[in-house]
Amino acid sequence: MPSYDITRPRFRLADEHIIALTELATGQPAPEEYGTAREELHRCGLLSGSDTLSVLLVPMMKALINPVVVVSLEATGRQGTLNHGLIIGQDQVVAHQSWPGEKEAEYTLVEPKMMVWAIANMVGLHHSAIVTEGGPALVETTMETLQEGIASLTAVPAAASGEQEREHIRGALESTGSLEGASLVRFAEMIGELRSSWRLTAAWRGRDGSEDGVMARSFAVWDCGPLGYWHRELPAEPVAPGQIGSESPVRLVRTDAKRIWKMVTDVLPAEGEIRQAGL
Repeated sequence: MPSYDITRPRFRLADEHIIALTELATGQPAPEEYGTAREELHRCGLLSGSDTLSVLLVPMMKALINPVVVVSLEATGRQGTLNHGLIIGQDQVVAHQSWPGEKEAEYTLVEPKMMVWAIANMVGLHHSAIVTEGGPALVETTMETLQEGIASLTAVPAAASGEQEREHIRGALESTGSLEGASLVRFAEMIGELRSSWRLTAAWRGRDGSEDGVMARSFAVWDCGPLGYWHRELPAEPVAPGQIGSESPVRLVRTDAKRIWKMVTDVLPAEGEIRQAGL
């Protein structure tokens, strides 16, 4: 059920609510298949009369209808995959964050100067994180080994101790033959401590030479809790569909919050990279 908080303002909306609002905001009738979403928006007060949008929605909808830059964050952990992001318009920036097991995401307006802070909050970036030193700071393997290690987590008994879980993960990693020694132990520890793996992508309409098109930059990180942050250098983002196979190389390099902060800043386009309307 959609809802809103007038004090900020912020909104809890599902995808079908956003689709219905976008159609109505552009002067189109809400599609018939989104009739339930439309009724829910009326019941909570975000629509009134003959589908008139609440004035509270106007700043947010301006950005959603005419986005200049779309920033998407896909974060995967033991509770599944969550999708967050920013919609950057001409004058407004809208942040959206989902919640495990919930259909609705929270949409809020963000001060443009606070965009990087908003993204850092979405990934839980902590400059003060205490990282366990020692062990390899680089792990190189294959996508098959990575997938075997991640998949092994589902077969670990709920009552298993931390060490039993590590042994189970190590066994799965050993089965592919691409890791051994300290790298094998470290990768098993990383998977066992993995809080989330996330990738951040910024896309906008720009110009590459004389050609107009959608431009994008992206990078991916593993948050391994006490083992710190790891930049997934390979496969390099953005990854195209069908580009990765079981033998594709995987390279993870330990990094820190300061470096990730710069990567977040660098993924956003500079003003000169964005094609202006009519040019």
